[in-house]
Amino acid sequence: MSKRNIYLKTIPVHEAVATAIAALDRETLVKPESVPVHEALNRVTSEAVHARCSSPTYHSAAMDGYAVKSDTTFSAREGQPLDLIKNNTCIPVNTGNALPEGMDAVIMIENIVDNGDSVSIEAPAFPWQHVRRIGEDIVATEMLLPRNHSISAFDLGALLSAGIYEIKVHEKIRMTFIPTGDEILPFADRPTPEPGEVIESNSQVFRSLALGLDVEFKATSPVRDREDLLAKAVETALQNSHIVVIGAGSSAGSKDFTSKTIAQLGTLLVHGIAVMPGKPTVLGTANNKLLVGAPGYPVSAVVCFEDVLTPIISWLSGKPTPEREKVQVRLARRTPSKPGMEEIVRLAVGKVGEGYAGVPLARGAGMITTLTKAQGFTRVPAESEGIELNESVEVELFSGKQTLETILMHVGSHDNTLDLLGDILMGGDTPIRLVSTHAGSMGGLAALKTDVALFAGVHLFDPESGDFNFPFLTKYLPGVDVTVINLAIRHQGFIVPKGNPLNIIGIESLRDGKVSFINRQRGAGTRILFDYHLDKADILPTLVKGYDREEYTHMAVAANVLTGSADCGLGIYAAAKALDLGFVPLAHERYDLVIPDKYIQDRRIISLINLLKSDKIKKAVSELGGYETPLTGEIMKPGMGLG
Repeated sequence: MSKRNIYLKTIPVHEAVATAIAALDRETLVKPESVPVHEALNRVTSEAVHARCSSPTYHSAAMDGYAVKSDTTFSAREGQPLDLIKNNTCIPVNTGNALPEGMDAVIMIENIVDNGDSVSIEAPAFPWQHVRRIGEDIVATEMLLPRNHSISAFDLGALLSAGIYEIKVHEKIRMTFIPTGDEILPFADRPTPEPGEVIESNSQVFRSLALGLDVEFKATSPVRDREDLLAKAVETALQNSHIVVIGAGSSAGSKDFTSKTIAQLGTLLVHGIAVMPGKPTVLGTANNKLLVGAPGYPVSAVVCFEDVLTPIISWLSGKPTPEREKVQVRLARRTPSKPGMEEIVRLAVGKVGEGYAGVPLARGAGMITTLTKAQGFTRVPAESEGIELNESVEVELFSGKQTLETILMHVGSHDNTLDLLGDILMGGDTPIRLVSTHAGSMGGLAALKTDVALFAGVHLFDPESGDFNFPFLTKYLPGVDVTVINLAIRHQGFIVPKGNPLNIIGIESLRDGKVSFINRQRGAGTRILFDYHLDKADILPTLVKGYDREEYTHMAVAANVLTGSADCGLGIYAAAKALDLGFVPLAHERYDLVIPDKYIQDRRIISLINLLKSDKIKKAVSELGGYETPLTGEIMKPGMGLG
């Protein structure tokens, strides 16, 4: 049986980067090469560049007009014009023409009176007026660019103007990525994975990030979990790469051979960094080249690239490390963190009022979709126990701050119709991105109370009044003026396997504890609805097998049923339909959007309301199945119930 690895010692990221840089000799690793100037955009000079020619190389006219000898014009005065003879005391020139011999100034065509064989002027010319003198812009032999300068579009023009046609630059950094694992399927084969199989994608994430740093990237075919095959693949990649990345196999499992392979081929420098996600990152060198063990989980792999590889690549390339734009953001949810290790938390961020609000997304290292949903991330220091609700934190943005103006922040209950809203809003003349955080109906009201969301989706049923949402608004949002607009009436019930093999007929089927159930999180309207029906049926929660197992979305509940992790769960019909599962109806409920009145004139909210009033959204919602739209787009009032 293979032994499991043990992390040598996790060290802070900056120490890991410094250790790798200290172990590499950049001067011998990254060699200079000559490239044509017109193909040198974004390349980095390996030595200072000096001008071969002056620019301009001659005295030239800077305006259309007449070239003159300035001291012959000094007698010209307003009201006492001076006549100049064409092709004698003045010579016609166009912009860019060489200045005629003996002339040292140009009079603009607008400032002369043409008399036929002569011209008249009423103001004298001064020496070198409207003349570009030799070397005005560039003087031959002067330094144009220093070493380690990233060449811009403007630099290209200056270089060519100075007669430079070839330039010495650092060669591009070459990276080879080696996916590993018996379970890995090449994405190029377009496979459909079976249980225990995974479609390889990290190589393409690395490729895209590498291209953003102007790195030449290559990925190999996946290598199976055998030490000899991995060692051979790394040796081959080292022949023509500055950096070799081994994808997965860097953790502490019995088949994680990366650290051992690096130690055999060269020197193991770092085995574990003190940040989550990203901890299993491994660094080493062989033949003065960098060897990297990247974690297999995609978010960990991204942290490895951005926090560790990016500064090393920038140093090797002679470029400054890119910096993200940063903003201060108030958190909509308390975010605990385990002390002892820095944690990177992804956030959905948008502008709410005069500031920015953010909601922490799921923190699993394997959840790549949290990066597609996030607008940025914050770093929780190693000595911290987390971030409190409404606390302000510094957030590094994935894109510019101006994009946050187009984010429509929603916190509240999950519903599949929100995806429809988000898609249609992005298709408008002024695209708006709906960012939805599934915190449950009560979580949505809490977000409105702390002013970290523009609206909340809620479906809270009050048994005493038989009404939806308004009793809870009165209790939990006192003093907050809101407008409540209906999105849909939806069908809630038990999501069961196709064919309903256990013959689940309703809430009574859970009484004997033989049926395993998957619940929604505390504060979710669906959880409150479930508790209401349990109480109505006189069933104690402790009798329900799985009552304490929680999921945050209807689709997650459906996925648990699909995979056999649970026999049933309460959710909406649309989720059951989406995964081709069975459905046992329980209740109809009103799903409303609660909007603070102070944001009702926000252009993002106006776009949302206009969409809710359209036939387009009613048709799209109805087609999902399990929804009714007679109230969609209408402003709700207390006591309306289901209309």
